[in-house]
Amino acid sequence: MTRIRRGYIARRRRTKIRLFASSFRGAHSRLTRTITQQKIKALVSAHRDRDSKKRNFRRLWIIRINAIIRERVVEWALSYSYSRLIHDLYKRQLLLNRKILAQIAISNRNCLYMISNELYKYKEVEESSGII
Repeated sequence: MTRIRRGYIARRRRTKIRLFASSFRGAHSRLTRTITQQKIKALVSAHRDRDSKKRNFRRLWIIRINAIIRERVVEWALSYSYSRLIHDLYKRQLLLNRKILAQIAISNRNCLYMISNELYKYKEVEESSGII
């Protein structure tokens, strides 16, 4: 009985999987079954870590803003913090997100101090005039 040659579709699929795992070590880049398992594991990790990366950056921005705001203790605001700053920003309807605020805090602290001072002055004016 003559030998029947298989088609190229399965070989093409395996080659594509091998190209994905070419940088893996050991059997993870040589054996088809382990390559498939490692590919699934890698893609799951990548998907999960994209979300955790967003969370980690948000935490970093909050920490930076809070550190800069608390560093400057002024006589009128002995306990001004990140949460009060964000609350005042929302009340004034200023569209500054945490990433931009963190960049301002790192590059130009005086600008962030000016923003927080203006927010606090506006808050005092509202309270004294009875708007709230």
